[in-house]
Amino acid sequence: MQQDIRGERMDKIKIEQHTFGGFLWFVGWLFTIGFLHLDFIKGVFGIVLWPYFLGVHFHNILH
Repeated sequence: MQQDIRGERMDKIKIEQHTFGGFLWFVGWLFTIGFLHLDFIKGVFGIVLWPYFLGVHFHNILH
């Protein structure tokens, strides 16, 4: 480990960015709103529940 001027140890800090995951989530949310023709309120709920809306839609198609 490295030490600073005062002799204290310096730990390395790893910074991670997760912007790509957030971008994919946003694209998935917009796709769901457009694909399922959701109204405004369902679109707002779709921010959190968009996998649910897709699951219900495709479950009804498959059965």
